[in-house]
Amino acid sequence: MTLPRPRVAVLGGGPGGYEAALVAAQLGADATVVDEDGLGGACVLTDCVPSKTLIESSTTMTSLARAASLGLELANGTNPVVGVDAPALNARIKALAAAQSHDIAEHVAAEGVRIIQARGRLAGPHTIEAGDTTVTADVVLIATGAWPRALPEGVPDGERILTCRQLYDLTELPEELIVVGSGVTGAEFASAYQALGSQVTLVSSRERVLPHEDKDAAVVIEGVFRRRGMNVLSRSRAEAVHRKGDGVLVTLADGRQVAGSHCLLTVGMAPSTAGLGLAEAGIKLDSRGFVEVDRVSRTSVPEVYAAGDCTGVLMLASVAAMQGRIAMWHALGEAVQPIRLTHVASTIFTDPEIASVGVSQAAVDRGEFSARVVKLPLATNPRAKMGGFRDGFVKVFARPGTGRVLGGVIVGPRASELILPLSIAIEQSLTVDQIAHTFSVYPSLSGSVTEAARTVMEFAPDTIV
Repeated sequence: MTLPRPRVAVLGGGPGGYEAALVAAQLGADATVVDEDGLGGACVLTDCVPSKTLIESSTTMTSLARAASLGLELANGTNPVVGVDAPALNARIKALAAAQSHDIAEHVAAEGVRIIQARGRLAGPHTIEAGDTTVTADVVLIATGAWPRALPEGVPDGERILTCRQLYDLTELPEELIVVGSGVTGAEFASAYQALGSQVTLVSSRERVLPHEDKDAAVVIEGVFRRRGMNVLSRSRAEAVHRKGDGVLVTLADGRQVAGSHCLLTVGMAPSTAGLGLAEAGIKLDSRGFVEVDRVSRTSVPEVYAAGDCTGVLMLASVAAMQGRIAMWHALGEAVQPIRLTHVASTIFTDPEIASVGVSQAAVDRGEFSARVVKLPLATNPRAKMGGFRDGFVKVFARPGTGRVLGGVIVGPRASELILPLSIAIEQSLTVDQIAHTFSVYPSLSGSVTEAARTVMEFAPDTIV
């Protein structure tokens, strides 16, 4: 007797949704994705892919600005200028995002997943209404993402007052851009637009930029921002943003006002869970509207799972995708290990980049972990010298006695690539001794990782800086 194939329905086609659907199909389930905007979701269409494409262009501008120090002339003349064609830049960004979404859709369809392009909502724990179609499933996954918050007195208009999803419709480079919010998103866009030629003012309500990140890393980035001409307003909370003629006026809590041509609001994300029938289906939401899940992505309702930004669990594409995979492995009876957030590697795509994994300096300082800490400046690395890079460092945390790698922070060019050895070390419980005895290319930026590991081995004190 042949058993019926399990039916899986996914509401939302972002990384959490489409990765879950792929796993379900590979495990023999009848999988359906209901998505309104295009596979890849906001991550591909409006957020991560577009922003990192913009940043790739801005990084090239930074490299060009460094040309003279490397003995290069960009053109004849004493003041060669490289301009920004904003319409072409934004057209490339949107075209690349659309192409990536198309590639994902083709891949998902090729694996046998049914795609329904419609706005969906739950009509019960096992039913999704998608336009004129009703999808009934044994297992449902919610992956509806999140959307940018605004200020009560700062409503985006898509022209001068913007969220990060509205930047790519601009027909000109913002002349004077005020970025409200100095978290990851704010710092990334402030860095990018300053490099592209905008005069950027970064409004930070905290003592320093990137207040939730490694303090040493944040200090480096803020120093770079200021040196490159950015106006960083610390301890300055924005209360209102209004249009003023062809520009904007940002009012701070202490009464000061900051004028600019455009304002970008980066004040957090809100879950896209309203109006989807979640509460009516018995799915528990927290006080902010995020779906509550356990470490295998289960909601409060049996056979209903959730993944991605709508859960509020580390808003990273890699985490969303893993949540979706874990949900399907668990729901369909495969062996599964609960998600381990301490093993998640993340990057802030400022210039230079910040990448981190494992335990943090703050956790060590609070006494939550006992660790030997080594921090090596990138400026001493020969490859960094060749490239003219002077800002950054490699920091490694290791357990005293065993030398097991607990975490790391890297600030430098392509830190997003350089963090991988430390991420592997944490996942596989490797020691600094094992890293130190691994060959690295000379000269290379990654050589600083093995050098840091050797330094941990060589010194006895528990903390070395």
